[in-house]
Amino acid sequence: MSYKFINGGVTAPQGFTANGVCAGVKSATSAAITKAEKANESPVIPNGKRDLAIIACDRVCNAAAIFTKNLVKSDTIYVTQKHLQNGMAQAVIVNSGNANACNPDGCEKAEAMGALAAEALGIDENDVIVASTGVIGQPLPLAPIKSGVESLKSILSKDGGTNAAEAIMTTDTVKKEWAVQTVIGGKTVTIGGIAKGSGMIHINMGTTLSFVTTDAAISSEMLHSALVEAADVSYNMVSVDGDTSTNDTLAILASGYAGNEEITEKNADYYTFLEALTAAFKAVAKKLASDGEGATKLLVCKVSGAADDKAAKTIAKSVICSSLVKAAMFGADANCGRILCAVGYSGARVDDVKKIDVSYKSAAGEILVCQNGCGLAFDEEKAEKILLESEIEILISLGDGTAEAEAYGCDLTYDYVKINGDYRT
Repeated sequence: MSYKFINGGVTAPQGFTANGVCAGVKSATSAAITKAEKANESPVIPNGKRDLAIIACDRVCNAAAIFTKNLVKSDTIYVTQKHLQNGMAQAVIVNSGNANACNPDGCEKAEAMGALAAEALGIDENDVIVASTGVIGQPLPLAPIKSGVESLKSILSKDGGTNAAEAIMTTDTVKKEWAVQTVIGGKTVTIGGIAKGSGMIHINMGTTLSFVTTDAAISSEMLHSALVEAADVSYNMVSVDGDTSTNDTLAILASGYAGNEEITEKNADYYTFLEALTAAFKAVAKKLASDGEGATKLLVCKVSGAADDKAAKTIAKSVICSSLVKAAMFGADANCGRILCAVGYSGARVDDVKKIDVSYKSAAGEILVCQNGCGLAFDEEKAEKILLESEIEILISLGDGTAEAEAYGCDLTYDYVKINGDYRT
């Protein structure tokens, strides 16, 4: 292992500052205003939660991003794609509380957000990455964002990354921030980041929203390649509820301050960078899954003995996406039939279902519940004890080859319905 996790977040790499403030974006959306007016209350009072963040570098960075594959996209994505055409960026502005998706003036509002950040920072507005998250189909209010940017420009700091992590949360219950270090060409390289995600997660690009910084010297092309490779085995293996968001954005900025020789090809330095980035992304993927809306348990499905990587990934994802599996894990029910069912309809290549073994594992122990494709008699009390833990591994051996993969999900609880039944209002 050529990397180590360190304290810090998105401001850990050299050159970056950030912060987050309470601008009152959600309370200024039309749904909130209508609800407040009916209650004869003031509709535009900040709710105390940070909901607007800026991440900035003191120089223009090489940059890259990957986005949702949902055909319905927030206009922030189109604006950011345009701004990143030259592979350069210097800042990120992001709000929670309103997704700025499915709005007739969405592009105009997204451009305006970028312009506000650029003016405050004294940079080119084409060097600003713009992102939003929150309720879909509600007009984005610019007034609170404008006032929030005014507050932010004077408080950006090396210590502000954790506030930025809070500002991008929606139904998240915990902040997701991280930093990792490695050595490239004799130089210490730091990679840091923040992420958000709790519901509407069936990731098919990178993550719900995640912003990554590094002081490595690396080209935009290699940044993009590293994002794709790292996300494919981490963020893209996460599912909470099977819904792919309209706003998914995973962006990275590289300041180059570490002083290593710039990485412009897939050489040994590139793979050292990729190893550290992948390790961090896998750690965050688990945090995203365990913080799923209403979740009480992290589920990690580990598939081994697959015919190829595609089969391993497909099966692992199919199992953690199964509503029946997720419900069984909530109820601590060691039902191997639901696992086998999810394997069978996954569409992946399985040479012989009569070779499949299934076990459950947690801090309380491990138990084999299926062997050679058939359910076993097992100690129900032991199985329940294993499945009552907060992190459960579902181990599937196929006996078809040497490929393996793991996917990350959570249990399905009553609270998931409660949270999403009145999310907009």
